[in-house]
Amino acid sequence: MTYNTFIALFAFCFVSSITPGPNNLMLMASGANFGFRRTIPHLLGVAGGFVFMVVLVGLGLVQLFDAFPVTYTALKIFSVLYLLYLAWKIANAAPPKAQDEAGTPFTFIQAALFQWVNPKAWAMALTAVSVYAPSQSVAGIILVAAVFGAVNLPSVAAWVTLGQQMRRFLTTASRLRAFNWIMAALLVASLYPVL
Repeated sequence: MTYNTFIALFAFCFVSSITPGPNNLMLMASGANFGFRRTIPHLLGVAGGFVFMVVLVGLGLVQLFDAFPVTYTALKIFSVLYLLYLAWKIANAAPPKAQDEAGTPFTFIQAALFQWVNPKAWAMALTAVSVYAPSQSVAGIILVAAVFGAVNLPSVAAWVTLGQQMRRFLTTASRLRAFNWIMAALLVASLYPVL
């Protein structure tokens, strides 16, 4: 990979990782509702799950969609339904005191598995592999995945930090409820490209 291609890959990783999408909106909501420390497993699951996804897509998983186009349609429908369910859960999250007892943020495994139904994650992985590792060599795929891992982790951590900082403004149940409804609406709006 040439220097210019590497810089372009780095820029693509940064822009696609830092911009709003289902992962970032959910991480910001989790940071606001649970704080940074309790959101760490969710954060690591997003970063690790996405790197794993890039590797598998690069190694040929996308050929499954080419061979069986109905799998792509099924994935799309499941993704939309699951994101709508998550938006409902975010909108109806309990106030902080009740959450300390009952609410829990995503676990590492839940966040890692979420990548497989996240339309933005699919778009990012497919673009990264097809543009920056077109020969699909194992070394090229691993390099793309490694750059994504190095850039994605601090990018998504910024969203958790933003959510955590918003906690000082979300001191009443009504403010938190409004924030959660806005986050849920934005999560639903993130489905626009899929629909």
